Amino acid sequence: MPGPDYDVVVIGGGIHGVGVAQAAVAAGYSALLLERQALGSGTSSRSSKLIHGGLRYLESAHLGLVRESLREREILLRVAPTLVRRVPFYIPVYSSTRRPPWMIRAGLSLYAVLGGLSRDTRFESVPRARWESLDGLDTRGLRAVFRYEDARTDDILLTQAVMRSAQTLGAELRCPANFLSAIRSTNGFKVHYLEGNGEKACHAKTLVNAAGPWANAVLDRITPRPPRLTVDLVQGTHILVEGEIRHGVYYVEAPSDGRAVFVMPWQGHTLVGTTETPYDGDPGAVRARPEEIAYLRETLQHYFPHSRGRLLDSFAGLRVLPQGPGSMFHRSRETVLHPDNADRVRLVTVYGGKLTGYRATAAKVMRLLKKSLPSKPVVADTSRLTLSP
Repeated sequence: MPGPDYDVVVIGGGIHGVGVAQAAVAAGYSALLLERQALGSGTSSRSSKLIHGGLRYLESAHLGLVRESLREREILLRVAPTLVRRVPFYIPVYSSTRRPPWMIRAGLSLYAVLGGLSRDTRFESVPRARWESLDGLDTRGLRAVFRYEDARTDDILLTQAVMRSAQTLGAELRCPANFLSAIRSTNGFKVHYLEGNGEKACHAKTLVNAAGPWANAVLDRITPRPPRLTVDLVQGTHILVEGEIRHGVYYVEAPSDGRAVFVMPWQGHTLVGTTETPYDGDPGAVRARPEEIAYLRETLQHYFPHSRGRLLDSFAGLRVLPQGPGSMFHRSRETVLHPDNADRVRLVTVYGGKLTGYRATAAKVMRLLKKSLPSKPVVADTSRLTLSP
C-alpha cells in the first residue's frame, strides 16, 4: 500500500519542527510530523528559557537577527500570554568588566531603536540606593547597573502548545515514530518510518528536516543523498542551584573569559547558563561536563557570593553552527535553511536557529516549499493564533 499523501512531512518535533507543521497547515497544506521520542525532548528542552532579541548579537553587528527576534518576541507575548512573560533583566558593570557603562548604554539604546522605541523597549540605570536589594549582588567595584525588559518561557510547554495549535488546524503527529528512510521521486518522497512494532509509509510532496543536531544523519537516510552543510556541534550546559534569584534575570560576564552568562529564577531555584564547548560524538549522549559545572558555579558565586546552595540539576543541549571563520562565540546564530534545489525545492534542512525565532523560520521554510506545492487558500495567520498550555 502506498500510504497516505501529505503536502509536507516534517522530521523532528523540536520548536522548529512544530513551527513548520503549524505554518504548513495554516497555509492550507496537509502536514505530518514525525518525532522519535517526545516533543521538545532534544535541544528545545535544554535552552535558557528566554524569548529575547539577543542583545549580545549587536556586538557582532547581526542587526537583522536582533530586529527579527524583537519582532517575534512581541508576537509571542501577544499570542501566548500565559506561556511568554516579560521579565526585568539586569546588567551589572564593574571596574573589571570588559564592556564599560557607555558601551552597555549604547547597546541598550540601539536595542530600543530596533525594538521600535515602544514603552517596553526603554531601559534605565538603577540608582545606587537600590543596589543592595538586588538578590545579594556583589556591590564591590560595581560602577553601574542597567535594567531593561525581555521575556522568558517554558520551552517544552511552548513547543507542545505550538504542536497543539497545528493539530487543531489538521496537522498529524506520529510520536514516538522513528524516521527510517525517504526515496526521492519526480513528485516528492516515499517516506518510511517505524511506529510501534510496525513499519509504515507515506508520500510527501515536500520534506522538512528539522532534526537539529541529527540533521545530517537524517540526510544520510535519503536517496539520492541530498547536499548538506558541514557543521559544528556546540554544547551548552546549564545548572540549577538551590536558592532563588527573585528580582529578575542577571546578564553577567563570566570572570574567566568574558562570555555572556544568564543567572535567573527557575521553578523556585536559580538557573545559570550557558557554556560553549565543542562537541564531537553522539548527540543523544550529550551531558554536562564537570568543568562546565565548575565554570557556571564560579560565575554564580563571583557575582552572588552568598549563593552557596547545593547543585540540584544540570543539563546540556547542542547548538548547530554551520562552519565558518572566527570563534564559535562570535559566529552568527541566524538559522540557515538549506534547500535541495534552488529552482524547485522539495527538501529543506533547518540548521541552527533560536527559540525566539521559530515562527519566522517556519514562514521562511514555507516560502521555499510553496514553489513545489499546489496553490491552497490560507487558513490562518500564525502571528494571530493563540497558544496556551
